[in-house]
Amino acid sequence: MAIVYAHRGACVELPENTLPAFRRALELGVDAIETDAHVTRDGVAVLAHDDHGARMCGVDRRIADCTWDEVKTWDAGWGHHDKTGFRPFIGRDYRIPSLEEVLRTLPEARLNLDAKQRDPRAVDRILETIRIARAEDRVNLVSFHAANVRRVREARWRGGTGLCQREVIRLITQPIAVLRRIKLGGDRAQVPARMGPIRFDTRGFVVKAHTLGLKVDYWVIDDPEEAKRLVDLGADGIMTDDPARIVPAVKGPR
Repeated sequence: MAIVYAHRGACVELPENTLPAFRRALELGVDAIETDAHVTRDGVAVLAHDDHGARMCGVDRRIADCTWDEVKTWDAGWGHHDKTGFRPFIGRDYRIPSLEEVLRTLPEARLNLDAKQRDPRAVDRILETIRIARAEDRVNLVSFHAANVRRVREARWRGGTGLCQREVIRLITQPIAVLRRIKLGGDRAQVPARMGPIRFDTRGFVVKAHTLGLKVDYWVIDDPEEAKRLVDLGADGIMTDDPARIVPAVKGPR
């Protein structure tokens, strides 16, 4: 059965990449949390999609330029809008969490963690935080950046890794015989259904990935019928902003 990832938590309902959004997603029955990591100036790995606080917190500063003591005061409820455009979570104590805090307070949760910064020291700090928490077996590390993925794999990482952008391009453009010689290093191809003229949502693509021992996860899917279609193609995972709608579509009623 395909698994469901909560993209940034249950972020349709609650401010993205916050502990309440993660907890809500787990209550709804997701199998894993998809989230993003940056590292503060003083070396604390934190979970936020953007490299700055402007969009979600109304603070126009880069996370890498700030200390953890600064970042943890930012109001992560500021940037969340409901369907009417209203901001219902301002001043209600929604915060950017640290990676250590999430691993500690959600000890059973599986994470799909995107290392965003192109900084080897940031990657090392993320790895160190996960290892101290003894959580390698429940974290899949991914990054668009080939250097980040390479550093993770060279660090004798025991958890899974996703393909970087360069590897995904090779997967879709190169024949299986060539790819077997190249030996793509990851476990999962995490892709959109389509990107411009390129279609990833085909049975041929899924079969090719499976032939090479790779699982295929699609992002970001919020339409239940689209989720069902992709699962019927053979998708191994669906990432969604709206797990309340997608979990029943993929897994059936709870």
